[in-house]
Amino acid sequence: MKVEEPDLSGSYNYSDYVTWQLPDMVELIRGKIFKMSPAPSSRHQKVSLSLVLKIGNYLKDKNCQLFPAPFDVRLPLSSKQKSDKEIITVVQPDLCVICDPDKIDERGCLGAPDWIIEILSPHTSTKDLREKFDVYEEAGVKEYWVIHPQEQTVLVYLLNDHGRYEGTLKPYVRTDHLSPATLPGLTIALEEIFPLEGW
Repeated sequence: MKVEEPDLSGSYNYSDYVTWQLPDMVELIRGKIFKMSPAPSSRHQKVSLSLVLKIGNYLKDKNCQLFPAPFDVRLPLSSKQKSDKEIITVVQPDLCVICDPDKIDERGCLGAPDWIIEILSPHTSTKDLREKFDVYEEAGVKEYWVIHPQEQTVLVYLLNDHGRYEGTLKPYVRTDHLSPATLPGLTIALEEIFPLEGW
């Protein structure tokens, strides 16, 4: 099945997704198509590159692996759902860290990454803060960071023992230092991620 002009009201699965030949990148969330935003801004890309360098250097010679977008993450609704037709959520996080090598294959990641970072843009903020928040929580992503590059803030959500996200009461700001629960030995100075006011 080739979808030239996706029916946004339709319902699809990963077996459909891999056959599409579309001019724009898309994500699949609970069977619904979400078009990716236009090319990221320079501000978005600077934040992403800073994080890739910082996290990537830390992970040298360690078991966990970092993957920046574009990288397909297939999120089954349960551990029993492995077939392409059963998977109805395929996302491309800005960055994800995966500590279980069995989840990584030639097509990306099958299962929940340990840590996902999304960098907001005007076109993706609602999706990242609502739809993706819900599917990441449901899939069991242990740690979810939402970065607002214009406001220079970071929201951190950690999965509790009941499978629900608990977040910080207020966002972290440029003067703060953060250590992800996933990689407690790593410290990120946010002033290195947001280097200049008004950049």
